[in-house]
Amino acid sequence: MKIISYNVNGIRAAITKGFIDWLQSANPDVICLQEIKATEDQIPTDEITTAGYPYQYYFSAQKKGYSGVAILCKTKPNNIVFGTGIESMDIEGRNVRVDFENLSVMSMYLPSGTNSDRLGYKFQYMDDIQDYIINLSKEIPHLVVCGDYNICHEAIDIHNPKGNEKTSGFLPEERAWLDGFMKTGMIDTFRHLNKEPHNYSWWSYRANARNNNKGWRIDYCLAAEPLKDKIKRALILPEAKHSDHCPVLVEIG
Repeated sequence: MKIISYNVNGIRAAITKGFIDWLQSANPDVICLQEIKATEDQIPTDEITTAGYPYQYYFSAQKKGYSGVAILCKTKPNNIVFGTGIESMDIEGRNVRVDFENLSVMSMYLPSGTNSDRLGYKFQYMDDIQDYIINLSKEIPHLVVCGDYNICHEAIDIHNPKGNEKTSGFLPEERAWLDGFMKTGMIDTFRHLNKEPHNYSWWSYRANARNNNKGWRIDYCLAAEPLKDKIKRALILPEAKHSDHCPVLVEIG
C-alpha cells in the first residue's frame, strides 16, 4: 500500500494550484491530509472521486476555516473512526483513521504551539495522543500514524538547529517527547531508510526559504514496530508545491 501524508494548508487553495492533477499523477492508495481548513460541503468531492478517490473521510474543526484532517482512499476501508473521543482534540478536527484488513492508517494534525498561549495545549495534546496510540496499538498492531507533527526530531531535521533551539517545534521538551513516542514502538519510516541531511517537509514563506532549502522536517509517516520489515520505500516529495509543506510517502509491502 502506497500512503502519502500532506499538510495542504487549505484544501481549496491547494486545488486551485493543481492538487487534484498532482494526486492522480502521484497515485497513492491512501492520502492523509491535514489543515484542510474546510467542511465537506465546501470541497469539490465529485472532482476528487473522478480523480480515483471515491472514499473520502473529512473531519473538520468546529471553528470555520481552521485545522481539520481528511483521508482519501481508492478502496473502501472496513472501518472509519472520526476523532479520538478526547473532546479537546476532536473539536479542532485533528484525527481520523481508516482500518483495512491488515493495516490501519491515521491522519493526525498535531498543534503547532507557535503562539505562547497554545504551547500548553500542544503539550497536553502530545501527552493525550501518546496514551491513545499506545492503547490503540494493543488493539490494532499494524498502525501507521501519518501527519504534521509540528516537531523536528533531531538536528539533522532542521536547517538551523542552533538558531531554533528556543523555537516551538524544536524545543528540547518537544524533541524529547517525539523521541519517547518513537521509543514506544513507532518507526520514523523516512529515517529508517534515509540518513541524509537537508531533507525537509516545511518551509517558511519568508526570506525565499524554500528556494534556499532552509526548511524543517515536521511531517512524518510513523509505522508501528510490527510493520518494520514491510517498509519498502519512504520518500519526501518536495516537487509538489501546493502548500508551504510538501508530501511525504511510505510504501508498506
